[in-house]
Amino acid sequence: MTKKAHLITRKGWETLDKELKYLWKEYRPEITLKVQEAAAQGDRSENADYTYNKRLLRQIDSRVRYLLKRLEELKIVDYSPQQEGKVFFGAWVELENDEGTVVRYRIVGKDEIDTKKGYITIDSPMARALIGKQVDDEISVQTPSGRKEWFINCIRYQAFEPED
Repeated sequence: MTKKAHLITRKGWETLDKELKYLWKEYRPEITLKVQEAAAQGDRSENADYTYNKRLLRQIDSRVRYLLKRLEELKIVDYSPQQEGKVFFGAWVELENDEGTVVRYRIVGKDEIDTKKGYITIDSPMARALIGKQVDDEISVQTPSGRKEWFINCIRYQAFEPED
């Protein structure tokens, strides 16, 4: 079994940190107040508001515990000029196969995966095949439908299109 990378981009780390702060400082106090108000109404056994918000509070607490632990173990990887010209963590890569199909991926940590944006985890077979490669290199990736060959057209450390 291969060891999974605990890497994240700075933007990814900031997103998780923002979520943690929101949950702890805004959302949790709001739900705690709802639980207190519902509890003040008396019989809790048949109080749907109390039951729902109590369950929500447990979910929030669980996510907060996860985020606290996760943010502590993650290592932020910032761009370095020495990376230019080769594929490393955080790179946006444009690939093309023999049929002319063009795809774009960004190599990120598992906490940042977003298939709609083309973000793939550093632990994926595609990312592993790309690491250290250069433009015009050919990579071969084993997929569920067989081995696929790709050519690297472009490597960037800035997004191909503006990100939200």
